[in-house]
Amino acid sequence: MASHQIEVLTQALARLPGLGPRSARRAVLHLMKKREAALEPLLAALQAVSETLSTCTTCGNVDTSDPCTICRDPRREDKMLCVVEEVADLWALDRSRLFPGRYHVLGGRLSALEGVRPEDLTIDRLIRRLSAGGIDEVVLAMNATLEGQTTAHYLAERLENFPIRITQLAHGLPVGGELDYLDEGTLAQALRARRPVA
Repeated sequence: MASHQIEVLTQALARLPGLGPRSARRAVLHLMKKREAALEPLLAALQAVSETLSTCTTCGNVDTSDPCTICRDPRREDKMLCVVEEVADLWALDRSRLFPGRYHVLGGRLSALEGVRPEDLTIDRLIRRLSAGGIDEVVLAMNATLEGQTTAHYLAERLENFPIRITQLAHGLPVGGELDYLDEGTLAQALRARRPVA
């Protein structure tokens, strides 16, 4: 049996996404076994992030500075703005290195069942950013869920009076996907978004 402190650490790790009790126990054993190589650097990194963690007041990203690294990057295209639901979506898109512009995190998505209304999201901050000018295109990068698409539709209506191009991420067949393994919603979206063969 482990001491109370080790058990508390195991339970704390088990609450992290992707880790259950067994994975957390293995992680704790690894950290204890490799104290100098793993545990102490992890503690130092957690302490450093804990002391400097902040939410970017410009885009809503989570970083150790405000404005965040992305908002301060002079190589970014200021005329393009990608709107995402959560910080995890921003990180996933930015990891691809395919979008050269800036981001805006809504902090969720509209959901009548969960009681999330437009005023619960950072839509007003988005409107202020667009009102300041300098943005030519807004990419609505909502998740392909009913709530995500409802949010995208609502935003498109709110933004239609701005002199900007409003686009949305394409949905449909994944690269390497076989039709037999795809769900009906993905197939339906792929059929609706079909285009001529060049």
